[in-house]
Amino acid sequence: MKRKTRLKALASESGNGMDRKQTTGRALILHPVLKSKITGLPTPVCLSPRARLNEARGLALAIDLDVICAEVVPVARPRPATLLGGGVMDRMAVCVAKEKIDIAIVDMALSPAQQRNLERAWSCKVIDRTGLILEIFGERARTREGVLQVELAALSYQRGRLVRSWTHLERQRGGYGFMGGPGERQIESDRRQIGKRIIRLKRELEEVKRTRSLHRVARKRMPCPVIALVGYTNAGKSTLFNRLTGAGVFAEDQLFATLDPTMRGITLPSGQEVILSDTVGFISDLPTDLIAAFRATLEEVLEADLIVHVWDVSHPHSDAQKCDVVEILENLGISQNQEAGLVEALNKIDLLDTEAQEPIMSRAARQESCIPLSALTGEGCDTFVGYLDARLSRRRLVVDVTIGLEDGASIAWLYSHGKVLSRNDDENHAHMTVGLDPTDFARFEHLRAC
Repeated sequence: MKRKTRLKALASESGNGMDRKQTTGRALILHPVLKSKITGLPTPVCLSPRARLNEARGLALAIDLDVICAEVVPVARPRPATLLGGGVMDRMAVCVAKEKIDIAIVDMALSPAQQRNLERAWSCKVIDRTGLILEIFGERARTREGVLQVELAALSYQRGRLVRSWTHLERQRGGYGFMGGPGERQIESDRRQIGKRIIRLKRELEEVKRTRSLHRVARKRMPCPVIALVGYTNAGKSTLFNRLTGAGVFAEDQLFATLDPTMRGITLPSGQEVILSDTVGFISDLPTDLIAAFRATLEEVLEADLIVHVWDVSHPHSDAQKCDVVEILENLGISQNQEAGLVEALNKIDLLDTEAQEPIMSRAARQESCIPLSALTGEGCDTFVGYLDARLSRRRLVVDVTIGLEDGASIAWLYSHGKVLSRNDDENHAHMTVGLDPTDFARFEHLRAC
């Protein structure tokens, strides 16, 4: 799905057949707040409506849309046809016409019928939160795997919305009998073609999944643990990744700057080699289609030896962002209370003044797995790397073994499954100090006993 921002191209169309000659990419953003959310008891980890609106604005700016108007809209009684009430509908119609809005973004999930009705009422393109995130992913994906995953999510989303995408549904066309028969409606043909494409994409992604699985098996043969960086979008994962690896991957102060996973090897202070993995950022209300499509990529997180939650502690709603990340990890089958646990990189402390840093430092003093740092300036990064080294070393056994030089197979096995820290050979024996996982040490003892 290689394309420039498709929203701008689509802005010249609308669901009711209107044709604009030129698009300016001018956008209107609405964040509806349902009555239950207005009157219900707020929780300390929920993003406020204003924060959600600002996040939606950031998503729009990430694909270079010109946000003309952004507003929180209370919805006392959601309408099945349009979601919004009549007064809001009329007011927004005036705003769209006056400001020459091309794209209206409704920051929640819309049904296909609601989307179509809003387009007809406002005579402009309308997309919901899922559609907006899909557009960003479609523009940012670069690798073949990323493109496949985004296209699968987009087609799954679009399949139920064909009714608003075509203005020629009343047309019928002939056929050859075995391709749907005479009189097959255009929408039926389009659905069928999308269905076929989805099947092919799933088959290709299964191959990607199988290839990734083979790569993981190959990595497990080598004594290189995997550390996965996860976190909310724009929390600074890629900046931290670049700081530790010198990889130079794309890192900008914008939402979803990273989509395609990157892996690089680094050497810890003890000499242990590890693989660091940079992953796609999470966001509140992440579309389920995207989670399903990116599962092949997110499986790298499931298989990681250590998971680092990069947490933007300078964000005014950092607690809510942390809650969203933990919820997504749990949905993936990763519990915060699992044996390996999570390491928390409390990032962007350089943006906090001394007073604001006090609770962060206090938290770090109480929990050794919380490391305050700044990926941008490098402050605290040495402490962070040292903790990762100590954390991974806890589960390694350092053993001294003596092997006859004629037993080349055992010596080779130790080199391939462990970290040889030292070796001294005499006339007949190799005296080795090796770091091994407990499981590998048990396997080694079993092999020697056989």
